[in-house]
Amino acid sequence: MAEQTNQIKLNKNSFNKVGANDVDEQEKISAPSLTFLQDAIRRLKKNKAAIISLWLLVIIIMISIISIWWTPSDPNAQHVAYANLPPKIANGIPGFTGKASVGGEIVDKYAQANVPKGTYYVLGTDYLGRDLFSRLMKGVALSLLIGMLATLFDLVIGIPYGIISGWKGGRTDTIMQRIIEIISSIPNLVVVILMLLLFTPGLGSIVVAMGITGWITMARLVRAETLTLKSQEYVLAARTLGESSFKIAIKHLIPNLSSTIIIQTMFSIPTAIFFEAFLSFIGIGIPAPNASLGTLLSDGQKTFRFLPYQMWYPAAAISIIMIAFNLLADGLRDAFDPKASE
Repeated sequence: MAEQTNQIKLNKNSFNKVGANDVDEQEKISAPSLTFLQDAIRRLKKNKAAIISLWLLVIIIMISIISIWWTPSDPNAQHVAYANLPPKIANGIPGFTGKASVGGEIVDKYAQANVPKGTYYVLGTDYLGRDLFSRLMKGVALSLLIGMLATLFDLVIGIPYGIISGWKGGRTDTIMQRIIEIISSIPNLVVVILMLLLFTPGLGSIVVAMGITGWITMARLVRAETLTLKSQEYVLAARTLGESSFKIAIKHLIPNLSSTIIIQTMFSIPTAIFFEAFLSFIGIGIPAPNASLGTLLSDGQKTFRFLPYQMWYPAAAISIIMIAFNLLADGLRDAFDPKASE
């Protein structure tokens, strides 16, 4: 070992002189400077499940917007002669041939009903001969609208309530929190049923009924974050410089609460959609003949044993929406959390 060490000889060519440019190059920061939002987007892009969910929701929302002006047929038009037709498309791929088993024999239901040639119902028809695909498009649009309007109540009521409660503190905070506890002690279903009994069942009454209690979670989360933020140095500096509480909330609190607000909003929308579907399923939600995912599920379960496709499609739609929103919310929560593992 000693002999090998003695064989190593150093000379002037063994060293390279370090120049000023080399020092600057070594100290140069190679990674780009990112803002908090840019870093959150970078984290979100790494979550494949969240990105796929985002694109699924974009497609569903686009279809819902299109359904406002166009559907394959009138979703409420009844053609009793065409009742309970199975799905059929032009190419006739398996499962969409328009044929069904009757008495152990496969028959063409479209030929039996004398449906004009070239007339197809992609997802079949219901017990009144209404196009299920058109009703599903309208149902998804209506359910999304209810979910977003109910979530708007969370934002309009929950954010100011939480900020005021956390910012004021003391007796104000105690009184406001006791009010929340009283409201949250009453089951949501009881409140909704009472509201629907007082008002005419419909879109407006359902949104108001869900909005009465739906803002509580948002208010509690915003209050907890406000209690932490109001002791930060930049907030104390703003107060020292004489900034009003309103300006501090707009300039400092709400921007720093944005991640909590966005994440809770993404969880609130599917919760509202599912709750509306439950109300419509038990018959106290959207009145006939309007379609929502809940009414489609309610109609489909009545004939599920014999015509299962009438329930499969709305069930698949609400499942995809619920899973996509929850996966996207999980992805946003990880993206906005600086301590989340890469």
